[in-house]
Amino acid sequence: MRRRSLTRPVRLALLAAALLAPALSAQAPRHPRRYTIEQFMNTVAMSGASFAPDERSIIFSSNRSGVFNAWEVPVAGGEARQVTTSTTDAIFGADFVPGSRRIVYTSNHGGDENDHIFLREPDGAVRDLTPGDSSKAAPLGWSADDRGLFYGWNGRDRRFFDVYEMSVADWTSRLLFRDTIGLDVGAISGDRRWMAFSKSITTNNNEMYLRDTQTGEIRNISPHQGNVTSTPMEFSRDGRWLYYVTDEGSEFAYLKRYEVASGRTEDVERADWDVSYAYFSKRGTYLVVGINNDARTEIRVYEAATHRRIALPAMPAGEIRGVTIAPSEQLMALYVNGDRSPSNLYVYDFRTRRTRQLTESLNPDIAAADLVEAQIIRYPSWDGLQIPSLLFRPLEATATTRVPVILWIHGGPGGQTRTGYSAGIQFLVNHGYAVLGVNNRGSSGYGKTFYAADDRRHGEADLDDVVWSKRWLAGLGWVDTARTVIMGGSYGGYLTLAGMTFRPTEFAAGVDLFGISNWMRTLTSIPPWWESFRQALYAEMGDPATDSVRLRRISPLFHADQIQRPIMVLQGANDPRVLKVESDEIVAAVRSRGGVAEYVVFDNEGHGFVQKENNIRAWRSILEFLDRYVSARAVP
Repeated sequence: MRRRSLTRPVRLALLAAALLAPALSAQAPRHPRRYTIEQFMNTVAMSGASFAPDERSIIFSSNRSGVFNAWEVPVAGGEARQVTTSTTDAIFGADFVPGSRRIVYTSNHGGDENDHIFLREPDGAVRDLTPGDSSKAAPLGWSADDRGLFYGWNGRDRRFFDVYEMSVADWTSRLLFRDTIGLDVGAISGDRRWMAFSKSITTNNNEMYLRDTQTGEIRNISPHQGNVTSTPMEFSRDGRWLYYVTDEGSEFAYLKRYEVASGRTEDVERADWDVSYAYFSKRGTYLVVGINNDARTEIRVYEAATHRRIALPAMPAGEIRGVTIAPSEQLMALYVNGDRSPSNLYVYDFRTRRTRQLTESLNPDIAAADLVEAQIIRYPSWDGLQIPSLLFRPLEATATTRVPVILWIHGGPGGQTRTGYSAGIQFLVNHGYAVLGVNNRGSSGYGKTFYAADDRRHGEADLDDVVWSKRWLAGLGWVDTARTVIMGGSYGGYLTLAGMTFRPTEFAAGVDLFGISNWMRTLTSIPPWWESFRQALYAEMGDPATDSVRLRRISPLFHADQIQRPIMVLQGANDPRVLKVESDEIVAAVRSRGGVAEYVVFDNEGHGFVQKENNIRAWRSILEFLDRYVSARAVP
């Protein structure tokens, strides 16, 4: 890494960090019980919530069986029962058909991301509602009258998602909109009259359109200057207003609404952080707003007519991550998640204001007291920019028992490391490794200027943010920065490879999960269904047709001879975003020069690992690799 003189803002920021360090180091050491990866993975992961027609039960997706399946739990409490029985492919988005015990869900084959929509009858019979080789379908929600399911499907042209409505009566489909330019549908009005779309220009700029289904007219309803993003959320139940999230004139996104008849707009909800989403309950009585509050989720529920905020119940073991309001609007399903508590499902009764816990996801073999809470910190980078990050400190770490540290880099590039339970992170921390989740420049959630700060500077400015974290960590007194590991998935895997290649002596080892090694190939082989996003991605990363020199310069594969320290690579064979060849070639390049490159491939996974057995193997392999090359027992 090239040396830079410290500017006055950087010196002041480093001084502030030094003053903060004693507070972060004031922790009484404790030696927690060590848990195996099998114990951590026996903690249940779950998502989604759909009320049965009689609202006596809720269906959700869970990996309790080892593979994600649909499960159902009584609202009154009791044991959850498994509804679907897949032993191979994950099942997500389980949803009751309105007024019926039938369910729909999505699944693909081995992580290839070619999702289909399936219908399961109460007797267990299953039907593929969107058949077709290499096609992909995405549910868009039920019609307001419950007679149809809206969905997008790229069966006509793999690049574009046409919009259809499937009749619940006979499951036949009719075309509502044919896309030929790359529009992303965001909302459909209850009377089917209006459809709202967005179209990407860059990752920092887009346009929002309104289509009249009676006339076919499409009009741009977000004219603007400069970089502005506007994303349609939902129409009001009477179809008068389109609610949308925008960052026009603001660093952070906020909620507005657009009057369809007149075109006038009104602010609805502003916060000091990004408003991430908003939606109405079935009858429109409640408006739910989600806010990305400094890497934490904040849910606000309002009476839609008055915008009076509804008090949500206090939760002792984490934060409310998501809510689903029952069609009757008398019950609400809540997901609660914390750093030491995985997602659990609760139900809240608006009438009695009582809350009941329906699931217990943490493996009873694990004591929550042996897990750690994340601390949100900020440290100065090379140019004084404050980098927000999450610090997980092992309970035994002290000035006399200094521990190695893993710099965890999120995907994206515009992702964000957030608070909440992570079995993998807790497993590593439980075995004596500190983890710093770095939200380098280019991360979402910290304003659009921060988000755009890495454009065309990938593998350079953002990588320096990662490297500079070591200076702050060294000041804590309990971190051994000579044993610093860089680790991440997808774009985080790329930055891992870039760190090992372009900053070869900064890291003791690197762990790359399905990361890009050759930008030229990745940008020319993106999945066809990303067509609407292709030009925006090129604007941020570089166009392989016109920016090949820079893309080759920042691609680790072409500079693999610079890698000096051990790396580990993990890859799904069916990954459609980062092809397996990306990992094959970087491993071969390192090994051909006598370097250490351990390689783990999963034949039935795609971009990310969802099978429990595979996650056990992956994290066990990672810990063994780190213990071999980084731990205090490792031979330098």
